[in-house]
Amino acid sequence: MKVQVARWGNSLGVRVPKDLARRVGLKDGASVEMTAEEDRIVIAVKREHRLTELLRGMTPEAMAQAFDWGEDAGREWPS
Repeated sequence: MKVQVARWGNSLGVRVPKDLARRVGLKDGASVEMTAEEDRIVIAVKREHRLTELLRGMTPEAMAQAFDWGEDAGREWPS
């Protein structure tokens, strides 16, 4: 997809077409990372994760399987 480069203050800017932005989940105000790789400029969308997404599937049962604390000694749980 070809886009035109335009002056933006002392910098240069490009517009990201709506369809392309939608495909990669880019929204107004999003943070991106820009790097140069040889003769290419790469713009990577930085995904923002929500705590509820990160903790999805984390149940007490799943956590018990994730950590092995050894055998109970007898007074681990408050009565």
